[in-house]
Amino acid sequence: MAHHNTVFAQLLKMVSRHGFERLSKQHHVGRKLRKTSRWSQFVALMLGQLAGRSSLRDIESNMKAQGQRLYHLGTEPIARSSLARLNEQQPYTFYEALFARLYARCQSLAPGHGFRFKNKLYSLDASLIDLSLSIFPWAHYALGKAAMKLHVGLDHAGHLPAFVTVTDGKTSDIEVGRTLNFAKGSIVVFDKGYTDYRWFKALNEKGIFFVTRIRKNAIWRVDARRQVDRATGLTSDQTITLTGIKPQRLGLPRLRRIGYRDPETGCHYEFLTNNFQLSAGTIAAIYKQRWQVELFFKWIKQNLKIKAFIGNSRNAVMTQIWVALCSCLLLAYLKFSARLGWSLQKMLRLLQLNLFMRRDLMALLRGDPPEQNRPDIRQLCLI
Repeated sequence: MAHHNTVFAQLLKMVSRHGFERLSKQHHVGRKLRKTSRWSQFVALMLGQLAGRSSLRDIESNMKAQGQRLYHLGTEPIARSSLARLNEQQPYTFYEALFARLYARCQSLAPGHGFRFKNKLYSLDASLIDLSLSIFPWAHYALGKAAMKLHVGLDHAGHLPAFVTVTDGKTSDIEVGRTLNFAKGSIVVFDKGYTDYRWFKALNEKGIFFVTRIRKNAIWRVDARRQVDRATGLTSDQTITLTGIKPQRLGLPRLRRIGYRDPETGCHYEFLTNNFQLSAGTIAAIYKQRWQVELFFKWIKQNLKIKAFIGNSRNAVMTQIWVALCSCLLLAYLKFSARLGWSLQKMLRLLQLNLFMRRDLMALLRGDPPEQNRPDIRQLCLI
C-alpha cells in the first residue's frame, strides 16, 4: 500500500512554507519565538476552523491526541497558553497578508462568472459579527451591543472574496466602498446602502461600471426610452438625468434606469447603472447574482468559526477572522484543483471526518475506496 501523509498535511501543503516563513518575519513583533512558532499557531487555528473546535482547550486536546501525526505538518502539540499569547501579541496583519497571497493562487484556477462579457464582476456587501459587550467592550456598537463588521467584495469568478475589510460595527458600508480600487472596466454590484452620488461619479470617471437599485426618493427626468420584451419581466429601459439638487451640483452624467418584475415573486425592481452596452436583461441578471455575496456570508458564519471566539482582544478576534478566511480560500483552491462540482460545505464535511486519515486527498475527493493492506502470500504458506 502506498504511504500517504494525513489529509490535513496534504491540504496545508497548498501553503508555501518558504513564503509563509518569510511573510511571518515581516509581521513579527517582540522577541524571537523559541518554544513555538507562527506556523504552529497557523496549524492550530486551521485545525480549529476545519475540525470545528470551539475553545483553546479543545484545540490543545485535539493536537495532543494526534501528536504522532503532527510530524509531517512540521509542528508539535501547542499549549493553549502559548496559543493564546500568540493570538494576543503577534499582529493579525500577517494573516491578512497571507490571505492576499492565497487569493492570488486561487484566482489563477477560478472558473469564469458565467456571463458572456469578459469584464470582472464584483458584488459588494457587509455583514455584522455580533459580540458580547461584557466580553468585548472595545467593540461597542450600539446600546448594550458589540459587533465587528465584515466587508466583502465578492469576485464572481469562483465566488471568491477578492476585497475584504474588517472594521468596527459602526463603520458604514459606503465608507469602505470608497476605498476599494477596482480595475477599469469592472462591473460592481451593490444595494441601496452604497448610494453616494459623488462615488457614482468617481466610478464613472475611472471607467468602472456599477449596477444598483434606485432610491424611492430619487428625482429624475426621462431623456430616452428603449423597447423591452415584457415577456422576460422587463418593464422599462430608459436613459435618465437625476434632477435632485446634489446630483445636479455634482454634474452627475446621464444614467440608465431599468425596470424589472420578478415573475416568481411579482416584486418590481428599478435598477440604476452607467452601463449602456449590455442588454437590459443582462443588467437585471447581474443584479440578481448579487445574492451570491449574501450566500457567502451565510456559509462562512454557519461553517467556520467567526461567531464564537477563542480570544477576547481585538488582535485575537481579527486573527481568528483572517484565519477563517484563509481556510475558505484553501477549500476553494482544493475545489478548483479537484475540478469537482461540489459545494464548499460538502467538501468541508468530508474533510472534517478524515483530517488525520492517511489517504490520498484527491482519491478521497473522487470517492475511491480506501487502499487495503494486502497480506504477504509468503507469510501465509505453511512450511
